[in-house]
Formats: sequence, C-alpha cells, structure tokens
Amino acid sequence: MNEPASRTVTTDTLPGDGQWASIIEDYAGDKAVFHISPMKAMMWIFLLSDIFVFSCFLVGYMSVRMTTTDPWPLPSEVFALTIGGQSIPLILIAIMTFILITSSGTMAMAVNFGYQKRREMTALLMVITALLGMSFVGMQAFEWSKLIAEGFRPWGNESGAAQFGASFFMITGFHGLHVSVGVIYLLTVAFKVLRGDYERRGNYEIVEIAGLYWHFVDLVWVFIFALFYLW
Repeated sequence: MNEPASRTVTTDTLPGDGQWASIIEDYAGDKAVFHISPMKAMMWIFLLSDIFVFSCFLVGYMSVRMTTTDPWPLPSEVFALTIGGQSIPLILIAIMTFILITSSGTMAMAVNFGYQKRREMTALLMVITALLGMSFVGMQAFEWSKLIAEGFRPWGNESGAAQFGASFFMITGFHGLHVSVGVIYLLTVAFKVLRGDYERRGNYEIVEIAGLYWHFVDLVWVFIFALFYLW
C-alpha cells in the first residue's frame, strides 16, 4: 500500500528571516504612518471634536425650530438695523460675514508667506487677520447688546418662541469664544514669528496650524449664518 505523499508548504509568499526582521524593525521603531507632525495631528483631532460639538448645537437648534409650537421670530426683522430712517435686514450680519471671510483670505496669505520664510509679511498678515477677528467680535457684542436692550433673553422674549434666545446666545456665544481665542492665538504666534523664533528653527509650520484653526472658525460661521440667520 502506497504511503500518502508528504504535503509540502510553499514559502514563496511568506516573509523570510530578513523580511521578518524588517517588519519587526518597522513596528518597533515607532515610525509615523502618515507624514504629519504631532502638533498638526493634534490640531486636526481638536477640530474633529469641535465639529461634533457644533454639529450637536446646530442639530439641536434645527430640532427645536421645527418642533416648537410658538411662532419663531423672523431673523430678517430681529437682526435688522435702522439706517437713515430705513430698516435694513441682516445688514450687520452681512458685514460680519464679509469680515470673517476676508480674514480667511489674509490668513491664507500669511501661511503662504510663512512657507517662503518671509517673517515680516507673515507677522503683518496674521496681525491683520487678528484685527479683522476683533472687529467681528466687537460687532457681535453690539448685536448682543441690541437684542438684550430689546428684551431678548436666553429664557424668553416678547417676539415669539422662548427657545430663540437660548439657541442664539448659546450658538453665537460659543462661536464668538472660538474667535476670541483665535485672536489671542494669532497675535501670540505673530509676535513669535516677528521675533524670529520659528526662523531659527527653520520651520513655520505653526503658522499653518494656526491657519487650520482660523479657517475652521470661518467655516463654522458659514453654517451658522445659513441655518440661523437665513432660515
């Protein structure tokens, strides 16, 4: 009776001794999978968490808006300004949006000059971006004071649904806090750029990281503008 032929295992597709050593070295060497610095990765993680927070706020606002039984105040009337004896709807909000979008352009230019290692232009454009951000926050403070003087509160108002005030002050206040922190962040980085800290390091990556944060703040405002002021 013939004995069964011994089963042979091909090792062509299996790693050899040298290949295993290379694989172990790669995993044990703590090598980066993606070519991205830890600071930039942490900024992306922070922005991702912030996306979840703002998404919850906006989804909650839309749910309240669609389910409330009380009439919702008209944004075109609530956020109107009287100029020259005429009521102009959303004029202040339009100016605020234009300022914030413009600041995103100046920030992009600052990042570009940072890549070119032009210290003075980078710092100047970051300061301009911060000043535009301060203008936005100042206009938002004026808007808040105007609505408070007209009787709007987080717990109620005389123009309709009580949830309007809670949604408005929470969402715009949280975004305004982000803009204020961003202004401080930009001014700090601009000062260090002008002082030559990053030029000595030979790396202006921090300017790009600051730009990521500022562009995110601008993008969030676009959604707030569309859902809160235009709806």
